[in-house]
Amino acid sequence: MANHKSALKRHRQSLKRRARNRISKTRIKNTIKDVRIAIEENDIAKAETALVEATSILDRAARKKVIHASQAKRRISRLQTAINKIEK
Repeated sequence: MANHKSALKRHRQSLKRRARNRISKTRIKNTIKDVRIAIEENDIAKAETALVEATSILDRAARKKVIHASQAKRRISRLQTAINKIEK
């Protein structure tokens, strides 16, 4: 454990950020899972509405630096590609 006042503050900040990031990452996983389930059920309307929500959450996480911006774009792209495949 840290001994200096500034190091103690840094530790407190890192714990808060870790908790915030974990919440965000869990939300990302759940929304992506919703899109995947809708794709497996061949429910295009449900998949597209879930994709809109997932896009919003992924973009927000990238903006807050929870995940890298490229990772957010890649995940959105792959979900959109999967939806396009079931539309055909």
